[in-house]
Amino acid sequence: MNTGPVVDIRLDRRQPLGSQIERRLRALVQSRTLPVGSKLPSTRTLAADLGVSRGVVVAAYAQLAGEGYIELRRSAAPVVAVQGRVPDDVRVDPDLPVARARSTCLPDFALFPRTSWVAAVRAAVGHAQGGDFSYGEPFGTGALRLSLAPFLARTRGVVAAPDRTGIFAGSSQALLVVASVLRSLGAQRIGVEDPGHRWRTATLASSGLEVVPIRVDDEGVRVDELPDVAAVVVSPDHQFPLGVALSARRRRALVDWASERDRLVIEHDFDGYYRYDQASSGALQALAPEHVVYVGSASALLAPALRLGWAVLPARLVEPVAQELFTTAIGGPRLTQLALAEFISRGHLDRHLRRTAAAFKRRRTALLEALEEHLPEAVPTGTAGGLFLSVRLPADIAEPALVRAARRRGVALDGINEHASSPHPPGLAIGFAAAPEPTLRRGAKLLGAAREDVLAA
Repeated sequence: MNTGPVVDIRLDRRQPLGSQIERRLRALVQSRTLPVGSKLPSTRTLAADLGVSRGVVVAAYAQLAGEGYIELRRSAAPVVAVQGRVPDDVRVDPDLPVARARSTCLPDFALFPRTSWVAAVRAAVGHAQGGDFSYGEPFGTGALRLSLAPFLARTRGVVAAPDRTGIFAGSSQALLVVASVLRSLGAQRIGVEDPGHRWRTATLASSGLEVVPIRVDDEGVRVDELPDVAAVVVSPDHQFPLGVALSARRRRALVDWASERDRLVIEHDFDGYYRYDQASSGALQALAPEHVVYVGSASALLAPALRLGWAVLPARLVEPVAQELFTTAIGGPRLTQLALAEFISRGHLDRHLRRTAAAFKRRRTALLEALEEHLPEAVPTGTAGGLFLSVRLPADIAEPALVRAARRRGVALDGINEHASSPHPPGLAIGFAAAPEPTLRRGAKLLGAAREDVLAA
């Protein structure tokens, strides 16, 4: 049986073996020493070549597959994938957010339902009429809006109708378009959670609105501290990076604030589909559909590469949002929208959500157990949901130093204060959905070692 070529990997037995294997193979792919389509040794063969346990190689291959560098195939040798290739003329600044996109808020790309997605694409193209290859409606193809609206109503309790449901190139574009429309209607300021995702904050700021931070505590955003803003952006079910859910009391208070003052709440529901201990609270939007914009995306459900997001809008915003979409993009990726419509209508998305929820629950449990062993002073906070785990650190731990030490050891995480406008108690947001259990356990061990590095410095 062909088990692949011999690969030049030299290991320092004093350093984590799996990380070294990952780094070396990643570098070989990026330099094109291993070109696209190259076969790799089987896990058993490479483990024998290197004199390590097969589990170390299995975990390394799984991580590289999750990043898109290699493709794992049943009963066949792993191969170098197209996604991992970096052209020679591209220079990536490691400080750019996209360069660390493997980190905290993403699903496992290895679980992407390739077979059913290909079937949906084939069906969409096969059923497409001549007009479907034109620009189409700026607000999104009717087929997707007709299938997506009832899906959102059934799975998240959103009060959704096709004529209120717009399609965007990801939730970031949805946020930017809605914020830009608000500014064109006279708004000047918009509130954001603090700490809150810095990518989202940057997107909103690019609309020209003044971004106003609002404190978040264990019950979610402090509604009693809302300033004079036209709108506020929140993630009620699993806030990033603290992982907290908006309490029932504050959900009601936030809706009352919007309704009584004729203001807007923008509900950014990026990973609220995943709850592991109880049923989700459902969408905040259902409490006040004319005062809450519901924003979601396929990035956490399937993959960011699809670049599909959606927003369920109050009636008064439908026309200006559609006009903004027309003037800025004319139309979205129509064939991809048709494919997602097929994917939903055939039940593939429901099956994928059940499958990934079970896998992510196991991974979260594995990470919690490993942290208890290797970093017991890290206290889990927030709800048992989403794609990342938030932990609180003792006050005497220097969060920036620990984050730097962990990243040097190859651990992907975020510091809470990286997303805060003012000092916040130290903590970490650690992604668990994108990595298999062995990688998570090894990552927790490396995080414990990073803690020792900080103490020894």
